[in-house]
Amino acid sequence: MPEPDTRSRPGLSRRRLLGTGAVALGAAGTGWGAASVKRSSTAAARAGTTGQQTVAFYGDHQAGVTTPAQAHAVFAAYDLAPGTDRQRVAGLLRAWTDDAARLTQGIPGLADSEAELATSPSRLTITVGFGPRLFDVIGAPHLRPPGIAQLPAYRIDELDPGFTGGDLLLQVCADDPLPLAHALRILSRSVRSLVTPRWVQRGFRDARGSQPEGTTMRNLMGQLDGTANPKPEDAGFGRLVWSDGAQAPWFRGGTQLVLRRIRMDLDTWDELGRDARELSVGRRIANGAPLTGNEEHDEPDFAASDRFGLPVIPPSSHIARAHPQHPSEVFFRRAYNYDDPPSGGAISNTGLLFAAYQADITTQFLPVQERLAEFDVLNEWTTPVGSAVFAIPPGCQPGQYLGQQLFDSV
Repeated sequence: MPEPDTRSRPGLSRRRLLGTGAVALGAAGTGWGAASVKRSSTAAARAGTTGQQTVAFYGDHQAGVTTPAQAHAVFAAYDLAPGTDRQRVAGLLRAWTDDAARLTQGIPGLADSEAELATSPSRLTITVGFGPRLFDVIGAPHLRPPGIAQLPAYRIDELDPGFTGGDLLLQVCADDPLPLAHALRILSRSVRSLVTPRWVQRGFRDARGSQPEGTTMRNLMGQLDGTANPKPEDAGFGRLVWSDGAQAPWFRGGTQLVLRRIRMDLDTWDELGRDARELSVGRRIANGAPLTGNEEHDEPDFAASDRFGLPVIPPSSHIARAHPQHPSEVFFRRAYNYDDPPSGGAISNTGLLFAAYQADITTQFLPVQERLAEFDVLNEWTTPVGSAVFAIPPGCQPGQYLGQQLFDSV
């Protein structure tokens, strides 16, 4: 077959023609490539491969909150471009919903030019959040849920603007970093005329299968992290995490997210002996048991004293300061480690992405954070360097888009 005549269109090559065709097929979603990829995905799923495991996208709540934590996560924040109005934001959310519904099920996104990268989702979840300013942009400040505001300034904070704030959030999690990276690229590319990237933070946990299911992760200080986390099967868990819509009816079934980037000074932490590390946290390194117990999930006894009359668990220890003083001071967390290239002569640039989900930040998260900021011996080795708050809207059903409850209420 002769080559196409491209003389009337300077710079248009056979490669570009083929590329344009591939995009068209992707946008249609019904071309040979998309269909064959989907068939291949289905066949692999029948083989039972781990990479083909999926998490339902549609439902009353967004996935990625109470979903058992995947091995990899990326949190990406965006600022809305000047002049973006309510209609454009709604269009952005429709685009994200369409692509997220497909990608999480192992189906290429619309206009997906790398369709093969979508076929092994590995429990991919895509969660969307709204920053405080978004409600002003769409002309609905009165619909902003109470608690959705930048946190108060704490004396322990050394916040970097490069990890703070944001109008929109994408939280993308998977057990394999490949579909995660692909999903983030597809979602970001589709709305690049409407947003400006603000920051991206990547984290990791134990590789899938490296530990028994349900094992508490370790942070890079070597401690078990999240021992006291409530579990979805616990009585009353739903009231802790999901809004009842009493203060913002559209938000029923949504949750409030605080994301804190906590830098760990491992260079000086390394200088501590094992006993000092355990006293700082209040738990044993080996199995996470409180210093007054034997097993990880034993209830700590903060009144216990040693033979000298000193508290076994120091009142300044992390678990003593973080322990709820009231039943309302409980929230759900999904933490991820980060380990980025160091700078400024440091040996490491390591820490924790602390993601806390709750029905009401004001009554659940803030009292605990205030105690930790006031005094926590662990503050000697940890510093919050990033902070952001997002309203995670309820889930949606087929034919709807994420956040539609809010836009229908404006």
